[in-house]
Amino acid sequence: MPGVMITTEDNPYDPFTEFDAWYSFDTLNGYHTCSYLARIANTSEELPDEINAEAIEQAIDEIVQLNLTGNYKKLVKN
Repeated sequence: MPGVMITTEDNPYDPFTEFDAWYSFDTLNGYHTCSYLARIANTSEELPDEINAEAIEQAIDEIVQLNLTGNYKKLVKN
């Protein structure tokens, strides 16, 4: 399964390889994308990683589809 992340169009950092810089930019600009994703994704420590990864990807797809800020996009890394 490829890795997926969510970001905003204006964030110049790669969340796969520059997560700390990406996160700083995201929070300084008031997006709080990780918190938003955590509220949407139906994950649990009791579920296998595979199931949690699917739930996170579904939540990312939902956020990108709704795109309340008009700024979200999904990144896929093989």
